[in-house]
Amino acid sequence: EPMDPQAAEGQDAAAVLGADPAPLTALLGDLASPANEARSRAERTFHALRASHPDPLALRLAHLLLSPTHPAAPMAAVLLRRLISPGSQAFVYPALAPATQSSLRALLLSAASSPGLSRSISKKLSDAVAELATYLLPSGSWPDLLTFLYKSVASASSPPALQESALNTLARLASHLAAGFPDLHALLLAALSHPSSTDVRVAGLNAAISVIQSLPSAADRDRFQDLLPAMMRALAESLNCGNEGSAQEALEMMIELAGLEPRFLRRQLPDVVASMLQIAEAPGLEDGTRHLAVEFVVTLAEARERAPGMMRRLPRYVGRLFAVVMTMLLDVQDEPAWYAAVSEEEDAGETGSFVFAQECLDRLAIAVGGNTILPVAAELLPSYIGAEEWKRRHAALMTISQIAEGCAKVMTKNLDQVVGMVLNSFNDPHPRVRWAAINAVGQLSTDLGPELQNKLHHVVLPALASAMDDSENPRVQAHAASAILNFSENCRPEILTPYLDVIVGKLLLLLQSGSQMVQEGALTALASAADSSQEHFQKYYDAVMPYLKAILMNATDKSSRMLRAKSMECISLVGMAVGKQKFRDDAKQVMEVLMSLQGSHMEADDPITSYMLQAWARLCKCLGQEFLPYMSVVMPPLLQSAQLKPDVSITSAGEDGESDDDGVETITLGDKRIGIRTSLLEEKATACSMLCCYADELKEGFFPWIDQVATTLVPLLKFYFHDEVRKAAVSAMPELLRSAKLAVEKGQAQGRDNSYLKQLSDYIVPALVEAMHKEPETQICASILESLNESIQMSGTLLDEGQVRYIVEGIKEVITASSNRRTERTERANAEDFDSEEDELLREENEQEDEIFDQVSLRSARLQLLDEAAYQYLYF
Repeated sequence: EPMDPQAAEGQDAAAVLGADPAPLTALLGDLASPANEARSRAERTFHALRASHPDPLALRLAHLLLSPTHPAAPMAAVLLRRLISPGSQAFVYPALAPATQSSLRALLLSAASSPGLSRSISKKLSDAVAELATYLLPSGSWPDLLTFLYKSVASASSPPALQESALNTLARLASHLAAGFPDLHALLLAALSHPSSTDVRVAGLNAAISVIQSLPSAADRDRFQDLLPAMMRALAESLNCGNEGSAQEALEMMIELAGLEPRFLRRQLPDVVASMLQIAEAPGLEDGTRHLAVEFVVTLAEARERAPGMMRRLPRYVGRLFAVVMTMLLDVQDEPAWYAAVSEEEDAGETGSFVFAQECLDRLAIAVGGNTILPVAAELLPSYIGAEEWKRRHAALMTISQIAEGCAKVMTKNLDQVVGMVLNSFNDPHPRVRWAAINAVGQLSTDLGPELQNKLHHVVLPALASAMDDSENPRVQAHAASAILNFSENCRPEILTPYLDVIVGKLLLLLQSGSQMVQEGALTALASAADSSQEHFQKYYDAVMPYLKAILMNATDKSSRMLRAKSMECISLVGMAVGKQKFRDDAKQVMEVLMSLQGSHMEADDPITSYMLQAWARLCKCLGQEFLPYMSVVMPPLLQSAQLKPDVSITSAGEDGESDDDGVETITLGDKRIGIRTSLLEEKATACSMLCCYADELKEGFFPWIDQVATTLVPLLKFYFHDEVRKAAVSAMPELLRSAKLAVEKGQAQGRDNSYLKQLSDYIVPALVEAMHKEPETQICASILESLNESIQMSGTLLDEGQVRYIVEGIKEVITASSNRRTERTERANAEDFDSEEDELLREENEQEDEIFDQVSLRSARLQLLDEAAYQYLYF
């Protein structure tokens, strides 16, 4: 008879733990086998062993590591780490017998010091020791470890591989071990100056940075200040030896230090920054190495909270950094694919260096401000903008786009010169340069508005209109149309209206283009023009709407779904602009199309979903109570979107590579990498915002959906993943109460009375108070107070005395915390050598805190009188 599978696995387990090493070796080999059946059988056997015989299993794996050249040693190291790592699902160490635990600790240290240990196994062992130590050291349960690490680092006879491994383990455990480590300063200096091993020097750098970060006070850290030259030499020697892999590890550690403890670098800042800039400027190094050196300096510039103004005091170095980053913008190729693109998001020809440089310019300008950046830019931009090579002219325009946000206040004072330089490039012979000029105008319209719109509309709008004629370059045409959106958003109707004849005429021609990208750009521009000009757009309605409806009805295949989505957006914004009387007849036809789409199957992250949610809400705002018959169609999918769960994936941070999915944003926390699908969160945020819009617009007509919406949104007041979700939920609370109150008062509450309103108030108001305590964002906290104010007015005398006191205490705590933050910032500013630009930033932060006071009309109240003031505020 065939043997029972469990009995067979039991026999396998006995063989694996027997005296003959061959079965264990075979099992470890099968665990790495590409053959599914063999690997699955080996995994079942290993799991059975772990469950029934954890002690001998752990010891056999550890003994195997004493023979580091054994072919199964790498797999043994991996499996042993899982058994003794507290974060692993396979963690069995606490269940092992005390004698086994003791033997295992001794075997780990013995294996770690074995001669002939490969670098790979040494790293796995070091990781395993560090993992187990994080579990044992808080209770003082591994005293031998400190002795072992000290001897491994300090002994003259220690081989470099052992020193490197011990230093890396020390780095992982610095917070536990640094205080008790003898002669730590001398040992780190010796490691950083190791005569022969670059790896030991880099490991010394790793350990030094970890130790510095683990020390509790600035005075403690200052004792290691003189290590900094040796740390920089260790980095330089890695590069001189051609070991860029080690140098990149060292640079990543230095970036971490710059972000967390920038003050440590302050005394020797010019030397450190100069060394980093030398690396960034070195043409023979890998891009990755140069990027990390730039990242270090930008990170220092951004460390305003921890070390204000450090980089601003080194304007010459800011100039060198700016020049390096601008040079990286030249790393762009004139790919034919760029011209043939079907979407504006396609970036053929843009390299990693080009994208990195754009990000750095943006961050640097925001970090150090326009007073520092613009003089530097003014020196470099003329030679670039006037160069024969198109890449340099392109780089100049991309630079202007990227620094505009951080330099907005200073740029606004030089508006004519900045915009004039950009508009001159609208006639550049190279299409990519013209595209970059249009891109710059769009960005400047956003960052320098409304001053730019008010002062320079007479030159900017005709230039954009002219650029729409470039039929040989659809990307230029489409981008010119899209830039109308940026211009319109900060533009008063009376400024835009005189140009509408020309702009709308050209956009109608673009709607008939053979390029879907151009059509999408035209739809975006028309939508923004209608939204900005409002009733002035009625003049163009009869000419525009037939084209919009035709696209909505005919763009049915998958490749044109974004075109259809944009047409929905445009139709709904045009409808809102011209009003119900003009739009009513077409609205019915449009809603029939949307209802048919709503009933069709769409993929979970189809972009059309979000556009449709917003279009329905705009149609509701336009039609008001006439929209009520459609609510039974609109609400089920809207609630479904609002109830979406975040799509979160958690992987090990050590796994190679980032997600190549643009819709997933990843963050690293400790040794875990968390991926969040942002498209679903954006759909959720849009849906929550739309629910608020419906309640606001339909008032008592929204009553049938209040319960479902309240139970969906109230838990989201503290929703962690997305600010916009919390904002929408906060804004909806008073609207739900208002809808319920009006429905009760007008007899449209399906037989419910004030007891229902009291129940709803008791659900919403305490949730707002609780959310106020936990909200990290000042702006959202101010919005919560505003919603709380409105909600209290809706609830009125339904609130009892205990609830009022709970609200008062909550407001008092928030105002006290806000006041304390304000005081701390001011004290920090007084203690630091702030310059005028930093003083201005500090004032902006304090003004944000003031919003909290302003929202509750208690700005001038003394905190000791808050109870009385708040009672008066709530009741009178």
